[in-house]
Amino acid sequence: MSEQIVIIGAGQAAVQAVTTLKAEGFAGSIIMVGDEAYPPYQRPPLSKAYLLGKLERERLFLKADSFYPEAHCQMLLGVSARAIDRKAMTVLLSDGSRKPYDKLLIATGTRVRQIQVPGAELPGVHYLRSIADVDRLSPEIVAGKKLAVVGGGYIGLEVAAVAQKRGLEVTVFEALDRLMARAVSPQLSAFYEQAHRAEGVQFCFKTGVEAFEGHGKVERLRAGGKLYPADLVLVGIGAIPNVELAKEAGLTCQDGIVVDRFCTSVSDPAIFAAGDCTRHHGHNGEEIRLECVQNAIDQAKHAALAMLGKPTPYREVPWFWSDQYDLKLQIAGLSRPGDQLVVRGDPATRKFAVFHLREGKVACVEAVNAAPEYIVGRKLIADGTPIAAARLADTAIPMKNIV
Repeated sequence: MSEQIVIIGAGQAAVQAVTTLKAEGFAGSIIMVGDEAYPPYQRPPLSKAYLLGKLERERLFLKADSFYPEAHCQMLLGVSARAIDRKAMTVLLSDGSRKPYDKLLIATGTRVRQIQVPGAELPGVHYLRSIADVDRLSPEIVAGKKLAVVGGGYIGLEVAAVAQKRGLEVTVFEALDRLMARAVSPQLSAFYEQAHRAEGVQFCFKTGVEAFEGHGKVERLRAGGKLYPADLVLVGIGAIPNVELAKEAGLTCQDGIVVDRFCTSVSDPAIFAAGDCTRHHGHNGEEIRLECVQNAIDQAKHAALAMLGKPTPYREVPWFWSDQYDLKLQIAGLSRPGDQLVVRGDPATRKFAVFHLREGKVACVEAVNAAPEYIVGRKLIADGTPIAAARLADTAIPMKNIV
């Protein structure tokens, strides 16, 4: 009797797992369970090209419809998993059915962190995670309206850039003292603040939102003890890993489903996990949880190989990107407080990079419109090549000759 693999989740990790299983010649059956109405699609363009209206919905989908039956994958959309019975090796679905599995992949991703203040349920207060979220937000992106963005991270700034292009008045409220503070260096924060201000975006730093107010819909918000008018609000204050199902099944979770280097649950050898919902050993051995497409894709590949009895240790260097105006930010590696920061190029040219050195080696690179710095930096991180800070900073040396 052939094996059956059940995948809970229908995002980037899920479709990559199916792709790898097919490529490796898996002859059994696959069931993919997704709670949205759509087959697996790309999320990064949602806050960029899709919201801007420059990308058609059909181009979001990761595979043609024909791919799934060819891979012996049955997609169950608009259905959620309610419980995992590890003893019986079955998954209970919201439609009452039970699906048996020989191997189970949990790829449940994250959900938006909702703001807990009075008025948060008012119409006009938006989040951005799904196609449906953008379809609700997009009609309200109208020139002349006042948009309040709560949170100065990637999503908030990408939406701010789109809205500013569309002629809205945008104000970003950030509880910390700089933009993308948890993700980038102070130099990058300052550069992006200046770039957004030049486009007309206003900022309120060290300003927490206390309430939304309005009659029938949001009309203003209270922040830092002051009232600000707002026709609509976009909240982008982080994400929460969807681990409740795993926890209830008795799997070890700690800000994510804890997996080993092969993306196997540390609690059950028949259960695997991949993507934003996992806590795993990173490139340098530290335990981390990442929210990025690269990690979802690479972990899914490793999980699929492990399910097929071909375990391969996961050691990939994480990478991220963000598009804001004409600025392409590419990041590889993970920064830490205390890193030695080396700026290569002049931020005024809108083409530069910040390298993070740790013990004489590149641990992270942040590149703005600087593809060579990003590509070479990523390789330096992977190889662990020692390099002098002065050499990195010297733009007279081409990046291809930097080592």
